[in-house]
Amino acid sequence: MKQLILLVALAFGLTAQAKDVKVASPNGKIAVNINDNGGSLSYSASLNGKTLFNQTALEVILKNKTLGEKTKIAGVKTQNIRSEFTPVVAFKQGTIKNDYTSAVLSMKGNFKVEFRVFDNAVAYRFILNEKDSINIVDETFNLKPTEEMGVHFQPTGGWGTGSESEYIHCLLKEWKHEHDMSVLPVVLSSTKEDLHLLISESDLTDYSGLYLRGNGEKDALSGNLVPYYKNWELFWDRGTKINELADYAVRTIGKRSLPWRYVVISDSKGILEQTLTAQLAGKCELKDTGWIKPGQVSWDWWNHKSLYGPDVNFKPGCNTDTYKYYIDFASKYGIKYIIMDEGWAKGTFEPFQANPNLDLQECIRYGKEKGVGIILWLTWICVERNLDTIFKTYEEWGIAGTKIDFMDRQDQWMINWYERTIKEAAKYHMIVDFHGAMKPAGLEYRYPNLMAYEGVRGLEQMSGCRPDNTLYIPFMRNAVGPADFTPGAMINTQPEYDKWSDPNCSAVGTRAYSMALFTILETGTQMLADSPTQYYKNPECTKFLAEVPVTWDETRAIEAQFGEYLIIAKRHGKKWFVAGITNNKEKTRHFHVPLNFLSAGSHKMTLVTDGFNAADQAMDYRMENSEVTNADVLDITMVRNGGFTAIIE
Repeated sequence: MKQLILLVALAFGLTAQAKDVKVASPNGKIAVNINDNGGSLSYSASLNGKTLFNQTALEVILKNKTLGEKTKIAGVKTQNIRSEFTPVVAFKQGTIKNDYTSAVLSMKGNFKVEFRVFDNAVAYRFILNEKDSINIVDETFNLKPTEEMGVHFQPTGGWGTGSESEYIHCLLKEWKHEHDMSVLPVVLSSTKEDLHLLISESDLTDYSGLYLRGNGEKDALSGNLVPYYKNWELFWDRGTKINELADYAVRTIGKRSLPWRYVVISDSKGILEQTLTAQLAGKCELKDTGWIKPGQVSWDWWNHKSLYGPDVNFKPGCNTDTYKYYIDFASKYGIKYIIMDEGWAKGTFEPFQANPNLDLQECIRYGKEKGVGIILWLTWICVERNLDTIFKTYEEWGIAGTKIDFMDRQDQWMINWYERTIKEAAKYHMIVDFHGAMKPAGLEYRYPNLMAYEGVRGLEQMSGCRPDNTLYIPFMRNAVGPADFTPGAMINTQPEYDKWSDPNCSAVGTRAYSMALFTILETGTQMLADSPTQYYKNPECTKFLAEVPVTWDETRAIEAQFGEYLIIAKRHGKKWFVAGITNNKEKTRHFHVPLNFLSAGSHKMTLVTDGFNAADQAMDYRMENSEVTNADVLDITMVRNGGFTAIIE
């Protein structure tokens, strides 16, 4: 991540007994008012002079004391920062502006709290100065909006979670304990206007994740750190209940900064464009990043390797012939990788021996000949047991990367495991997709060989993955980082006709919707989830999808209504990719999409839209080629659970 500081203006305001500290964003629209009234630290955030929320009693609870309790502001140092940086893997923007006003509060009790106020967000973190190592029991997180708001969240079902449940939507005052806790991100939405508060964290290092829960009677959110479980590092059987909780959540060094807690304040379009996780993440730890190659992946698991046709004269399965067939498909369409998912190895915990039907070395050799890399699926416990040798061995073999599964936790031990693993993988030039994982929280910028996390209800949920839920992903899960959703179904249905069954996998949503997801969803390893057979049967769609990149120089939201519909334009080099999707609530939606983001002159456009009968027969689509200019406006109709997508060059 290359960073360029364009301008740093310093302003120091040190006071012996400051009571109120006001900090405004660079454009002056967002402001925080921080105070120590009543002996505890709290703040309020406002937009255009109107207070939006209060966050009270900012505290870090140690075993022997509470930082932030009975405290006073001893001094303040403010800075106005104007900077920009270039992420190694550009999930949303090739160059990210990072302008903010910083206020570092020195607190009585020998700690600091840093606030950063952006034009679209507020963030804070604690900076500790304890002499020895410490045990952190919890943090106090209480956020209360000043007006009634709705809330969108993903319930956990407990401390351990794969973060794949459907989103829940209700008024904040209705979110009580029966709804359980939620992983981050959580979004609060105004009931009166297009205004949203996206809450998450970044620079999550040597710490545990923060979960939120509703506090219905107070119309507020409260939070808790995931506790530390004794011996949980040995845990594999996810059906086993472990009740040995430690009396702390985090054991760590005493002199350090804690993770950022941030709140993006924006309309629907701004949520799609913002980059707060990246802006608050630590700097890239890798000196050499030239070997990191994001790209599309042909995936075998979702489609059950359901190959057939005149050229399939073998029994499909986890065997040499099948994977050579996937390699041939990937090579034909310029797809960078294939995944060998569950079943390639001799056993679940065996990372070095393929099953008897698979000649792994021959597949690696064949893949190199065809220009296709191989990614191997592994369980996290298998990686942990072999961490000192597994990536070294794979590099010697010529493996390109790994997909690691079933972490399903955000306690400190597992957060540290993520970092140990991705660091070791980088040493041996391995890209990694963390499946069965938490949300992104900055590690992907420190170690950009981390291509994606799952932590989302994706297409592997089959008929349980529906546009009404997926429409929230760009505004929530993808809004904080790359997600392994695995799109690409070629058998498409409307919900009432969905009769998914092996071996012909289908997905809810129209064909145009399915194709639009490739541009809309962000990840460094975008999966083509269907079988080569289905893609060969749909060559014009497959050719189109294979052209969609996975990194972006520029992202612009054109139209958006949170969780209802969105239209977005993304640029990669000189090509623009435009896409839109909508949910099940309206039979059709009509849009006028201006192409004023294009450069001057004539451009070739390939456009895919919902067909005339797509509201019933979801596989009905239209593809047409035309010439367009930046003065043109596209007239787009999306049917229910529909979409459109275009490539303009």
